[in-house]
Amino acid sequence: MSLRLDFTASDRPEARAACERLKAKYGASDKPDVVVALGGDGFLLQTVHKYLQDRIPIFGMNRGSVGFLLNDYAEDDLIGRILKSESTLISPLGMTARTRSGETHKALAFNEVSLLRQSHQGAKLRILIDGKVRLDELMCDGAMVATPAGSTAYNLSAHGPIIPLTAKALALTPISAFRPRRWRGAILPHTAEVRFETLEADKRPIGAAADTFDVRDVISVDIAEAEDLKATLLFDAGNGYDERVLAEQFAS
Repeated sequence: MSLRLDFTASDRPEARAACERLKAKYGASDKPDVVVALGGDGFLLQTVHKYLQDRIPIFGMNRGSVGFLLNDYAEDDLIGRILKSESTLISPLGMTARTRSGETHKALAFNEVSLLRQSHQGAKLRILIDGKVRLDELMCDGAMVATPAGSTAYNLSAHGPIIPLTAKALALTPISAFRPRRWRGAILPHTAEVRFETLEADKRPIGAAADTFDVRDVISVDIAEAEDLKATLLFDAGNGYDERVLAEQFAS
């Protein structure tokens, strides 16, 4: 079976060199069946955003520093690997952020939507789930809502839970929570609509980020899964996303 491929690479020299070698070996199509992304996890997500509307599957190979969402790099039998690969569908979060100046910004996030303090003072946030106040005041460095695909990234480093895709859940995780001291976050159904409201916004400014998109001085951020949008990631047979999540939880 023939397979049309295209290749894209991050700015890292090893990624660019690998891209040129693979193009020479397999050719590059302007109407690919699969896009091969060479870099780290961050670049893979950039590629997913770029090709989301075209619904082209992405097969990532690690030519970066972090590669949880990537396959091992190898140049031989690439088409055979892709034909045998396991596919995983992921949906992004939709973020709507409103700023103190009255602007509204919308963005998508396949990893997480995060809020972070912009000054030396801690952030104060009110958290609503499906319109109901669940935490009247959280004092922290910030907070995030992570997808299952993003649960092993920033969320994990902030001591949030790893979530298998089949769980159909989202992780709500505080970043350096000060009060309530013992609050460690929550696991939410994937249908949950989350709202963060900034308290004392003039004194305690907060920025928000959806993957690589940043906005500053937010007063509220609404987050919900964009279930109608789906991207396809391809993983080597026997080493799919669920296997990676399971292995990560037993890593030493």
